[in-house]
Amino acid sequence: MPLYRYKAVAPTGEAQEGEMEGLSQSAMVARLQEMGLIPIRVEEATASSGGGATKSLFRKNRISQADIAVFTQEIATLLRAGLPLDRSLGILIGMSANPQVLQLLTQVREDVRGGAALSAAMEAQSGVFSRFYLNMIRAGEAGGALDVVLQRLSEFMERSKELKETVKSALIYPTILVGVAVLSVVILLVWVVPQFTQMFEESGKALPLPTQIVIAAGDTVQHYWWAMILGAIGIYSWFSRQMQQAETRYKWDKRFLALPLVGDLVAKLEVTRFARTLGTLVGNGVTLLTALSIAKETLGNTVMSEALGTVATQLKEGQGLGKPLMETGLFPKLAVHMVMVGEETGKLQEMLIRIADVYDREVQNAVKRMLALMEPVLILGLGLVIGGIIMSVLVAILSVNDLAM
Repeated sequence: MPLYRYKAVAPTGEAQEGEMEGLSQSAMVARLQEMGLIPIRVEEATASSGGGATKSLFRKNRISQADIAVFTQEIATLLRAGLPLDRSLGILIGMSANPQVLQLLTQVREDVRGGAALSAAMEAQSGVFSRFYLNMIRAGEAGGALDVVLQRLSEFMERSKELKETVKSALIYPTILVGVAVLSVVILLVWVVPQFTQMFEESGKALPLPTQIVIAAGDTVQHYWWAMILGAIGIYSWFSRQMQQAETRYKWDKRFLALPLVGDLVAKLEVTRFARTLGTLVGNGVTLLTALSIAKETLGNTVMSEALGTVATQLKEGQGLGKPLMETGLFPKLAVHMVMVGEETGKLQEMLIRIADVYDREVQNAVKRMLALMEPVLILGLGLVIGGIIMSVLVAILSVNDLAM
């Protein structure tokens, strides 16, 4: 049976950690509950990092979104088990391994004890919790369903993380392939080609143009590699500055949307983020106009974000949500029609979540298609470059041999 690592809370409020064998994760949860414990986190021991050490709730150096997601899941579990907020925060403080997180939770608990709402206490910790997160907490407090809202927040953050991981995982192989291609070309130009250069020079015969180009490229890489690195750093710095300026960022975002395949993927990613954010907020009692202004800020593409600002203006004028979205021409028609259906049937929140689920799958399929197309293109390009270098050397060798004969 697989070994599971768990974190649980005893009825006395004492945090417990350990390892047990179990048939499945759900079986482990049930077993812990039978023991009178409140399971907070259960995972396979092999999935934990740190060379067999217990996987920390928080990383050592800073408070990340992953830390916040785990914190959200665990406090939701404690609240749903019937523990009061103050006691739940105290338990998490006792389990916290990151000094910065410990300080954060301690301050939040002190503010809560002083009579502040959880949302106000979190908002006081500037730069940690997003506007979306804080508004969700406010909605839960207003509706008396803080534990439910925290659970939904946890699910939302988990889905967002999975989406990011899908894109990152899909880019691993092409990145490795490009790295191998660059390394192979550098080795050929810096070490292999120079071995034949002296022989070509001693032949006294004019070399074919392809061979001259390859030798010149090898000399450039060998003597000016530092300039190439500085140039790459300069280009990266220039592009970073461009993306930090609102006007140029808008132009680049517009170009990205116009690119074949890439533009479609960007649009689907943004629609997924927008629909899930808006649906989650609306489903927890936030007004549509307020939810739209929050969802607008979660988008990474400034063109689509600006379009949502126009949609919000038209929404104030009573034109609804679906029609203004259609008029922007930036959002997929299927998604817009589903929004219109949700407005007509009074099930906008359900339809928005469904849109997010649909485009989650669409993004995964789009990434797979792009990867399937990218792999042969990269392999073919690598083969042509390396083959061209080798052929240029062989042609020169043959020409030297003909001269000798």
